[in-house]
Amino acid sequence: MGDPSGVGPEILLRAFAEDQIRYPVVAFGDVAALEVYNQRLNFGVTLRAVKRPEAPVSGALSVVDSGLMTAAQVTPGKLSKAAGAAARDYVVRATGAALAGEISAIVTLPMNKEATQLSDPDFVGHTELIGGLCGSSDVTILLASSDLVVTHVSTHCSLAEAIRRAKKERIQTIIQLTCEAMARLKDSPRVAVAGLNPHAGENGLFGDEEIREIRPAVEWAQRRGLPVQGPLPPDTLFYLAVRRKMYDAIVCMYHDQGHVPLKLLDFENGVNVALGLPILRTSVDHGTAFDIAGTGKASTTSFLRALDFAAKLAEKGPLGN
Repeated sequence: MGDPSGVGPEILLRAFAEDQIRYPVVAFGDVAALEVYNQRLNFGVTLRAVKRPEAPVSGALSVVDSGLMTAAQVTPGKLSKAAGAAARDYVVRATGAALAGEISAIVTLPMNKEATQLSDPDFVGHTELIGGLCGSSDVTILLASSDLVVTHVSTHCSLAEAIRRAKKERIQTIIQLTCEAMARLKDSPRVAVAGLNPHAGENGLFGDEEIREIRPAVEWAQRRGLPVQGPLPPDTLFYLAVRRKMYDAIVCMYHDQGHVPLKLLDFENGVNVALGLPILRTSVDHGTAFDIAGTGKASTTSFLRALDFAAKLAEKGPLGN
């Protein structure tokens, strides 16, 4: 259900109340926190506390109740150490259930990094937390919209660190994970790899990472028969993919290179999929939206898209491990 101070709880409740959820689900969260939003926004959802995932009961939302939050601790729209710690606990419990085979997939609603870092200073994001719990080091995120799919060599780090992480071995891994994922989603996918520097380095004029790291990784992938091209200039690549329909997915070198164009194109419909895990996890592609939390204005669109993606992919198992 995400951070109890954010929009996650109300998105979950609204989707359930309006019968938008088409799959058997169980929520991981706090019944007390959900009930605050349930009453505040008049959703009228029947909440059923359970100790572990089990078959849903008609007309009730089953919740694996962490019991960490009281109603008095729920402060919509306000940063809270207790809420950040609780949100982390929900993810840990859900990951354990997925690893045990009790659930087919995890769909995460948003956490607030600053809030969670108040109790876990090393926390940087869902993907990294779940990867650590699964013992998976080569993990990345795939973002999907109706017009574009992007993956990332690095995500939650400084731009200076992202440049340092653009190494051949890591790029090879992300290319392979991207091609494997796209093969599940589309027949004969076409994958492009973006350059790191302006104009993809212009043959070393604006940087040599393309020559030293990116191009060798692309050539490695091509020798293995993977449908990939690059490195290509980032300033034209997204146009070629979206307007000319020349590519189905783009491997990006850092967080904003992929996130900015995708969110510009389709902010509400974006879906986040973790690659490289032994379990399946999708997520909404938006944050806790503290500015509207508790007002009932939050859209369920990205959440429902993430559910659809999870259900579709769950039929074929996890995306690489």
